[in-house]
Amino acid sequence: MAAQENHDQVVKQLLSNGANQSLATEDGFTPLAVAMQQGHDKVVSVLLENDSKGKVRLPALHIAAKKDDCKAADLLLQNDHKPDVTSKSGFTPLHIAAHYGNEEIGRMLIKKGADVNYLAKHNISPLHVAAKWGKNNMVKLLLENSAMIDAKTRDGLTPLHCAARSGHEEVVSTLLEHSAPISARTKNGLAPLHMASQGDHVDAARVLLYHRAPVDEVTIDYLTSLHVAAHCGHVRVAKLLLDRKADPNARALNGFTPLHIACKKNRIKVVELLLKHGASIESTTESGLTPLHVASFMGCMNIVIFLLQHEANPDVPTVRGETPLHLAARANQTDIIRILLRNGAKVDARAREEQTPLHIASRLGNVDIVMLLLQHGAAVDTTTKDMYTALHIAAKEGQEEVKYNNDDIVQIVNYINSQNTIYLFWSRHKEYMI
Repeated sequence: MAAQENHDQVVKQLLSNGANQSLATEDGFTPLAVAMQQGHDKVVSVLLENDSKGKVRLPALHIAAKKDDCKAADLLLQNDHKPDVTSKSGFTPLHIAAHYGNEEIGRMLIKKGADVNYLAKHNISPLHVAAKWGKNNMVKLLLENSAMIDAKTRDGLTPLHCAARSGHEEVVSTLLEHSAPISARTKNGLAPLHMASQGDHVDAARVLLYHRAPVDEVTIDYLTSLHVAAHCGHVRVAKLLLDRKADPNARALNGFTPLHIACKKNRIKVVELLLKHGASIESTTESGLTPLHVASFMGCMNIVIFLLQHEANPDVPTVRGETPLHLAARANQTDIIRILLRNGAKVDARAREEQTPLHIASRLGNVDIVMLLLQHGAAVDTTTKDMYTALHIAAKEGQEEVKYNNDDIVQIVNYINSQNTIYLFWSRHKEYMI
């Protein structure tokens, strides 16, 4: 009533006391529509101002689209408002209707000439918006009115990518029934199945696979959907992919398999699943890393134990000759070293430069690891290719006070000497004599 009679101050007072401006009459007229119909500009202004408090202010037609207020929208369109008027971010009222699933006003806007393929910021169409937010009714409406099903955003996402990433399986199904490109790629080479796997959206992934999405499709880095699921730790999607014959030993860029990635990200459940489905426990990357190398370096104790229980070889060398024990020493993983040694890892394994784990631990100044290796029989007199013993290295690194703790270095040197082996430095290392 206040809106109809142009009592703007009364309208303000009512709104400040919680009056709901979205309520409509039996004829479908909201207070905004009534004020517009009567030409009461002040009341219209008050209602629009109240609706946008604390938010980015939208044009009036956008607000009508958001509220599914067809009466107000009809009045606005009669008063020379263009159906494709844009907000600051470039979105039209049809984008807003798509976001909220407001089909009735969506139909009105299209009937009034709204462009169903209008691209907002980043090349986002109304169909992208409807797909992202799972508004299947708007998806169907837009497709009925010639929306481009293969439209791509700035990053190369199609509406199917958007629906798969958000896990809206009904929208995924609708789009595929309308011949959406099932293998479309983003700029990073991600297919819709990668998107569903990334979000652990099993039902969306199942719909894609039902429509024959290639299960081992790869990105520009040769990542399959199984790699993605392993990275994220999504066991349910990983199992679905494996049940649909995904390759558990697919090699991504640099030769990483899903098992390598699961080990790197400490995804023990995925590791267990992959091994049950035939993943190779001894697969190597291009640099020669096994899953055990990766888990040892990252300090993933449960995975290291699990791999060793399943007969992973603790002494496989990389192309640089480094075993998991070398990598654990380099990463200061004391507990991992203890586990590897208890499971038969060679304490004096030599890398390409003839370095043993003891050399590495001495260089890094890790007293606990040095002592642990010596307790397991590490030879203190082995030399590197450059004829350095662990004692040489410990003494040398002890001079670099900024980088190393000298107390630790002294402790290492004393401990090595306490093993009843006394070394004289060769003449070219006189400056390090103790």
